[in-house]
Amino acid sequence: MWDEIATGAAYESTLWEEALRPEAERELVPVFSPLADERYGVGLETIYEGYLVHYGTSRLFAPPDPDVSLLLGDYLYAHGLVRIAAFGETELVADLSELISLCSQLRAEKIDGDGPLWAATAVLLGAGPTLETARAALRLHGDAAPLEAAARAAAGDEAVDRALAAHLRLR
Repeated sequence: MWDEIATGAAYESTLWEEALRPEAERELVPVFSPLADERYGVGLETIYEGYLVHYGTSRLFAPPDPDVSLLLGDYLYAHGLVRIAAFGETELVADLSELISLCSQLRAEKIDGDGPLWAATAVLLGAGPTLETARAALRLHGDAAPLEAAARAAAGDEAVDRALAAHLRLR
């Protein structure tokens, strides 16, 4: 998975290639893909890597400045969505687009809750309107508890705890 993300980015642009961390410095730890259907793993972690480039500590990249970070993060978002769109299930892309949008809102408003949002989205990716009420609680009231409860109900406490702990180290 990591080679696919890194090699794909390097192939697309020398700017992304130059931003890659040396192999020994890469943290190759999947965070939210273990909660999802295995076939979505590379796409989900590509999108998450874009999120980390924008807002946290990237596992694969060390962009030299904020402009490259912004462009690289957007590239990774788009490339991850392309990988997911290849499955031909539009609801997957809609779920992930909502995730990206809501995460941006949370960051802009300095509201916590991105971890439960990522976890619930990964676990219930493509489940349609299942997360709408829980997302609305976060969007409108800053309440991530319904999302975390949905993730735990679907994947179990141990798996969600692992994902959230890894996320906290990177954000």
